Amino acid sequence: MAFEEVLKAVFPLLDGADLASCMAVSKQWRDIASDDYLWKCLCSNRWPSMCKRPNPPSVTYYKLYQTFCRRQHRRTLLPPRISFDDLEFFIDIWAETTLLFSEVVPGSVLQPGFKIPPSGVCDLLKFHLEGSEYKMTLPVEPRFTIPAGQNQNVSVSVMVGRKDSNKVARIINKSMFDYIDRSSYRALAFDYLDISPVYPFLSGIRAWISLLFMEDGNEEVIDVFGIQMDFCDVANSKEEVLWLLDMLDWK
Repeated sequence: MAFEEVLKAVFPLLDGADLASCMAVSKQWRDIASDDYLWKCLCSNRWPSMCKRPNPPSVTYYKLYQTFCRRQHRRTLLPPRISFDDLEFFIDIWAETTLLFSEVVPGSVLQPGFKIPPSGVCDLLKFHLEGSEYKMTLPVEPRFTIPAGQNQNVSVSVMVGRKDSNKVARIINKSMFDYIDRSSYRALAFDYLDISPVYPFLSGIRAWISLLFMEDGNEEVIDVFGIQMDFCDVANSKEEVLWLLDMLDWK
């Protein structure tokens, strides 16, 4: 059997990546591997209905396969139009009508995690604080306590202001800390972001806020040492968070 006949017998057995590699070996290999019938066979394994037409829906089946079977690389975001230096966060935490915490926090202060977690933090919470997800964390000094039995009545509101335009947007609106995870020492609340109507197809994006606490032997009281906020459903980097904040319904 001639060498060319061997190639014609072997090439139909290859997958798309290997067949494409063969095209780079030599002109002879490329001429044989470029046969659109081979690529039609590969396309028929993925999209049988597209191969029922007498002609390919694109220029060639090779072009069709290369375009839609190529691994999709994550696109690089353009630089955000705002920075944390442009932002300030207004955080208020209530236990019914009693104000427990009220601060204006510059965006530059709201850091993505503790540089050094406080002593006494459990290993599971320390692992969470040191994780790769982008979480904005504020150390609380002085600390405040919440009666654990009344956690259903503890709520939080978070607004964010832009210094560059003097506009304000809402992140969390009086959401309750209705879940306490004692295994990771966090009390959690969330709300759905108000996205600008300019982006009509963005909805259901949650902002999460957590009260971080330590085990002090008293299960009736939560000793809060930190506040953490994230948008990890959709944003896991500083740039993604800034783009998301830029898309809020600023007023």
